[in-house]
Amino acid sequence: MVMFLFLVVALAVVVAAVTLAVVGGGDGTGPLPEAAPQRLRDPLPPDRPLGRADVDALRFPLAVRGYRMEDVDDALNRVAAELAERDARIADLESALAGARTGRGHADLDDGYVDLGKPAEGDHQ
Repeated sequence: MVMFLFLVVALAVVVAAVTLAVVGGGDGTGPLPEAAPQRLRDPLPPDRPLGRADVDALRFPLAVRGYRMEDVDDALNRVAAELAERDARIADLESALAGARTGRGHADLDDGYVDLGKPAEGDHQ
């Protein structure tokens, strides 16, 4: 019987302590302030083009329902813009290379071609 009374008193003390902590806790200044949302700790570098390591190291902070959409949208927009820029640069370089190959092919033929049927301008025989 003594053990039962001890358990009842201990339970009452625990319930009272929890109730005081929940209801009477705080310093009387009101509710807790809103927590600042987590932001992306290591954003993508603004001063240089992205590299594979930048994308591999990209980690988004968790939010209530997954990731913060602003952070993900910003990162994806940046990656998409850089990929479009690289694609345009590659296309320009490929067209310049194709033009150089085409121009060089005709120049090689013109520079090394000698018509054996006609004498050159300086040859009068």
